[in-house]
Amino acid sequence: MEILNYAFMQRALIAALIVGVTAPAIGIYLVQRRQALMGDGIGHVALTGVGLGFLLNTSPIWVATAVAIAGSVVMELIRWYGKTRGDLALAMLFYGGMAGGVMLMNLSDAGSNANLGTYLFGSITTVSPQDMTTIYVLAALVLAITIGLRRQLFAVCQDEEFARVTGLPVRLLNLLVAVTAAVTVTVAMRVVGLLLVSALMVIPVAAAQQISRSFAVTFSVAVAIGVAVTLTGTTTSYYVDVPSGATIVLFAIGVFVLFTGLAAPLAKKRAKAAAEASKGCTLEVPGDRTVTDDVSVSG
Repeated sequence: MEILNYAFMQRALIAALIVGVTAPAIGIYLVQRRQALMGDGIGHVALTGVGLGFLLNTSPIWVATAVAIAGSVVMELIRWYGKTRGDLALAMLFYGGMAGGVMLMNLSDAGSNANLGTYLFGSITTVSPQDMTTIYVLAALVLAITIGLRRQLFAVCQDEEFARVTGLPVRLLNLLVAVTAAVTVTVAMRVVGLLLVSALMVIPVAAAQQISRSFAVTFSVAVAIGVAVTLTGTTTSYYVDVPSGATIVLFAIGVFVLFTGLAAPLAKKRAKAAAEASKGCTLEVPGDRTVTDDVSVSG
């Protein structure tokens, strides 16, 4: 294939594959917690890290990772303690993160509107060998947490009270989910961009939920969708010369629409199978039953 003859496209496809696995892997826990837009908020905060990285003339990804982790911790603290004005505090954090990133980017010598656009909307063809090393390390951390602690994380995201009763460190695990989401955002920002990364966390999971009921199947199907749309979107963006991030997200939405259309027939099939299975459990009264078979209770 022609696309594999170029080193930058080889890196782009590998990065897309990694993001396709990691984004749904943490996204399924965010969806379970009803925090589907958390990735979007972290992306706003991470932009400050990108701008700070350019200002300090150092790796924007590593600085963005540190800032995104700090922002995710603040979000969790607001969720725990900011009961009354928590939404306002989060809004200021998100918008402040975006404004801070734009300001720092323009104050730096190396920053420009072009550089800002690559981080906001993704520019997968500009992924460097140094970026790949960072992506490998951060992706390994994300997968180790999302797969290695899947039972504990599922329990906390499904029912915090039950998890607390069973002795799980609920607050620590919630914090771990937030930090892992922050790391995933920085892993994916070169592929789909900070403004679109939340879509890749949520849409494959939402699509998988249309056709599956168990957590394990949903997890596997969501990751498969993530890999399929990132690789397909990256390849399409190369041949059609369109932005990779937007292409990947549009493919993900297309898969969601397709799976939604398949959901109704599958539901009818499951209902029919359940009805047929229940017939085998029906209690039938023998036709030759006599009155003496009745059980009576005398006073």
